[in-house]
Amino acid sequence: MARKKNAEIRERDVGGMKMLQKLLPLLDRLHDVGCERDKAGNRKLHFDQHCLLILLYLFNPIIKSLRSIQQASELNKVQRLLGCPRAALGSLSEAGTVFDAERLKEIIAELGAQLEPLARDKRLTDIRQKLTLVDGTLISALPKLMHASWLKAETGSGNVKWRLHTHFEVDRYVPTRIDITPDGGGPHDERAVLERTIDPDRLYVMDRGYAKFALFNKIVATGSSYVCRLRDNSVYEVIEERPLTDADRAAGVVSDQIVRFSNKAHAQPDHPLRLLCIATSPHTSRGKRGSGSTGPESDGILRIATNLLAPPAEIIGLIYRYRWTIEIFFRFFKHILGCRHLISHSENGIEIQTYCAIIACLVIALYTGRKPTIRTYEMICFYFCGMASEEELLAHLAKLAAQDQAQQKK
Repeated sequence: MARKKNAEIRERDVGGMKMLQKLLPLLDRLHDVGCERDKAGNRKLHFDQHCLLILLYLFNPIIKSLRSIQQASELNKVQRLLGCPRAALGSLSEAGTVFDAERLKEIIAELGAQLEPLARDKRLTDIRQKLTLVDGTLISALPKLMHASWLKAETGSGNVKWRLHTHFEVDRYVPTRIDITPDGGGPHDERAVLERTIDPDRLYVMDRGYAKFALFNKIVATGSSYVCRLRDNSVYEVIEERPLTDADRAAGVVSDQIVRFSNKAHAQPDHPLRLLCIATSPHTSRGKRGSGSTGPESDGILRIATNLLAPPAEIIGLIYRYRWTIEIFFRFFKHILGCRHLISHSENGIEIQTYCAIIACLVIALYTGRKPTIRTYEMICFYFCGMASEEELLAHLAKLAAQDQAQQKK
């Protein structure tokens, strides 16, 4: 939903407080975060209040900037129902460096634990580990004028790019973790970040940017599993040919093999590595000329590596296809995050806004009991800016629930 430009925010433009009020007990523990240096007790804006104002910004299209957030904080209705005092623009600006974004992760974990798993594909019944998609996406922020000028002089670029390294749990359709780093290699490389954040009892589904045997070994050593696409030019030796079923062939599986890689310059798998080749549509990268596909080049064969030996080949292919779920979610997430206007340009400030966006997604999922969608988000926005009543919002959700039930009966 587009945000109005230069709109004066009035009491009647701000609604939906009941939804945010439910977060007050969870956020209350953050009240004194960042007050360690405030010996005189002069701090007016506290971390819990700052988060509530960001959430109000995320849900209300009339509130479109840091200055709009400041204006909303002057409204009696906002102050009364959210317990937020009038916030000075300077206090909102410095909040991104004063408050600790890491403290929001525990809030996300508690909200996530309240979500009931959605219906899982019956074909994945035998997969006991948590199906977790791993990906990274870039967001670009235009820094303040002086910072941009410095970057232009030093690097030739006025844009700073940040990468969101995301773990996305399919069964509950929510991100369980997002780590933010500047775009680049070394410790900011997506594989390096995943190595630092592996959890046990998960099945990580990854694209070929994550293909690294040392990473595969660490995932297995942690008690998790992986399904990962390899590069088209991968070189290997076939150790065992596994038979294909009719169902495997119908799913496009060309071969199912146990393989060995012989490149001694890199770490090798310390476990049996299963490689599936699955037929797909070949394409070339569009590049700057505008021809071909927008995605990476493909020779028409998906090479999927996994340490899972028991599931049928068709099931491994199905698991990998779930990777596109995170791409769909990213489009929705960016819509909520409002990446075109970040209210802070510091790394910690961007983390705060990002974690608040995750909380917004969790609130939608908890309130609706279903996957968050753009249409539902827009209806909630109508509710927050006073265009829709609570009854109309509930009627919208009831209609969606009826559609879900009808779909399940088919």
